[in-house]
Amino acid sequence: MSKPKFTREEALAFHLEPTPGKFEITATVPMTTQRDLSLAYSPGVAVPCEAIAAAPETAYDYTNKGNLVAVISNGTAVLGLGNLGALGSKPVMEGKAVLFKRFADVNSIDIELDTEDPEKFIEAVRLMGPTFGGINLEDIKAPECFIIEQRLKEVMDIPVFHDDQHGTAVICAAGLINALHLSGKKIEDVKIVLNGAGAAGIACIELLKSMGARHENCIVCDTRGVIYQGRADGMNQWKSAHAVKTELRSLEEAMVGADVFLGVSAKGAVTQEMVKSMAKDPVIFAMANPDPEITPEEAHEVRSDAIVATGRSDYPNQVNNVLGFPYLFRGALDVHARAINDEMKIACAEALARLAREDVPDEVDMAYGRKMSFGRDYIIPAPFDPRLIHTIPPAVARACMDTGAARRPIVDMEAYELTLKSRMDPTASMLRSINARARAAQARMIFAEGDDPKVLRAAVQYQRAGFGEALVVGREADVKAKLEASGLGDAVSELQIVNAANTEHLAEYKAFLYKRLQRKGHDRHDVHRLAARDRHVFASLMLAHGHGDGLVTGATRKSSHVLDLINHVFDADAEHGAVGVTAVMHKGRVVLIADTLVHEWPDETDLANIAERSAGVARHLGLEPRVAFVSFSTFGYPRSERSEKMHLAPNVLEARGVDFEFEGEMTVDVALNLQAQKSYPFQRLTGPANILVVPARHSASISVKLMQEMAGATVIGPILAGVDKSIQICSSTSTANDILNMAVLAACKVG
Repeated sequence: MSKPKFTREEALAFHLEPTPGKFEITATVPMTTQRDLSLAYSPGVAVPCEAIAAAPETAYDYTNKGNLVAVISNGTAVLGLGNLGALGSKPVMEGKAVLFKRFADVNSIDIELDTEDPEKFIEAVRLMGPTFGGINLEDIKAPECFIIEQRLKEVMDIPVFHDDQHGTAVICAAGLINALHLSGKKIEDVKIVLNGAGAAGIACIELLKSMGARHENCIVCDTRGVIYQGRADGMNQWKSAHAVKTELRSLEEAMVGADVFLGVSAKGAVTQEMVKSMAKDPVIFAMANPDPEITPEEAHEVRSDAIVATGRSDYPNQVNNVLGFPYLFRGALDVHARAINDEMKIACAEALARLAREDVPDEVDMAYGRKMSFGRDYIIPAPFDPRLIHTIPPAVARACMDTGAARRPIVDMEAYELTLKSRMDPTASMLRSINARARAAQARMIFAEGDDPKVLRAAVQYQRAGFGEALVVGREADVKAKLEASGLGDAVSELQIVNAANTEHLAEYKAFLYKRLQRKGHDRHDVHRLAARDRHVFASLMLAHGHGDGLVTGATRKSSHVLDLINHVFDADAEHGAVGVTAVMHKGRVVLIADTLVHEWPDETDLANIAERSAGVARHLGLEPRVAFVSFSTFGYPRSERSEKMHLAPNVLEARGVDFEFEGEMTVDVALNLQAQKSYPFQRLTGPANILVVPARHSASISVKLMQEMAGATVIGPILAGVDKSIQICSSTSTANDILNMAVLAACKVG
């Protein structure tokens, strides 16, 4: 399986489009009427201002302070790129803010301070304290980062956390708890060697010592060798704190008999000879990025008993900070913490370790394309495990309360865990799962419209993301010119370009098509024209003959026209049970609307068929189907011949004995709103519907486009279900990303 890759142009385009940067600010209160504005600002705002002045702790009630973190840097140690300066660090800090939101629903703002003077930096951050519920320091070089964090902790009454230090330390500690559990060793007995005495390394060893590792058992090395008592060369107070009385002078000497190696240093720092010299069941955390001190393959070649972790996502046991900082802050913010202390970090590490030992949900296995279970290749939870949000913050919050660092303790922890579950956007894990399944499928995807730049960009992304091979229908010179114009000239050699002029299968395709169309008014000349000149028909013929695994089309023509052309090759019509289902995603909700493509005016039997097809699509997407037949009437009132079929369709499903929930007819608000459903206690849905079956194609189209334009909903589809082969038809307004999403659905055979 190929690793995902991208070009410089793609990375820049991602940050440029649709608007520069990675996030925006939106209001959480109404801002439409004069009264709204009077309450939001003057004079209404004076009331909470006075309340906060009288009782400062109420700032957490009346402002966003309690869910707002500042990501602050001066850009002196940006990723592995060095000192890029404050402005050069901004894309990274924006990225960190987005991760806070994605993984723990923490609002975050990036702040870049244009100074390398620790005193100025400390004063600037201190003065911003009233604004935020927490401070995440990022990409500040050592040793200044130690000074800055320590002083800010002393002078501020909100959590201050340098993620480059403690984020790595927490995940490293979690992995080590489990690695020692597997090897039957105790932390107080093991010999630990750390290579790299920068911010992350020092934080790792300090956290492990606070968890029970003995000072005399921990050997710290830097570029000049072992940090021993009496060494004067290249020392500072933070290194001196970890100097030990020893005759060892080099990393090679230190590794002899070591139980644990922690690396936050450089590629190739550890040799196979060093690994051979380690104790039984050695634990090797080679965390240098982007390339580890020693690769898992190299380590396992000489020691089959080694447990290896790295900082990379393409190896098992990734030490990934995203498992820590979002949930540490979530728990800290929710108890209005004064600080993030060692006990909270240890609680986070222990909760992560416990989670890795639990049975892994199917959705996580599906998302990563492999079965995961606790063992040498799974000692750290996967970053996209949906349980993290309701497992880690409660543990952090409890530790905060137990150590007296919480301003507002949580009384009902069970209720708190439920609120955490509801915070996460289900669409994110759903899309993640689909992407992983597509990557595992490695489908050869046919992109029918190779003359369109958006389609070509999607094809390149499909292949470079590691989903499989992209087959583009088009002329080579045309494809090359359009890719070059899009800044992707180097991608020409990566794609397989196919057309009637260069295929050896044209005669076979025409014979097949003639057999299908000879009694539908088409002669051999018509068939030649369709097969050799129409890319939609040609691409469909490729798919029908197994010369591709899926097909994406429709980006340049109306979907109904494209469907007519596909029907020359496949039975993709209402008569044969084809259905179009569109997924609408908005504010963390997913609703499927059907039929958006095939049935013009379905009767009650058609509607029941549409419901069954839609339920299949829902299950493919990881949703448990709840179908509502929607109309302008609810359970028979007002009565109309237009709503009669919606009234009868549930009876058809009842007679079939289907295995999913359904109800109708009902208005959309009753279908989607739990409170509105309570007015009808007899109705059968156990929650809001996630599939809306509508009376006709025109009402489906209106609903989807209204949500897209007025509410800014994300729309995926229409997903074509009920056809023998995997075909997806985009809309003519699709972006390259939309087309890629449809290709991913086709690869997963959704529908």
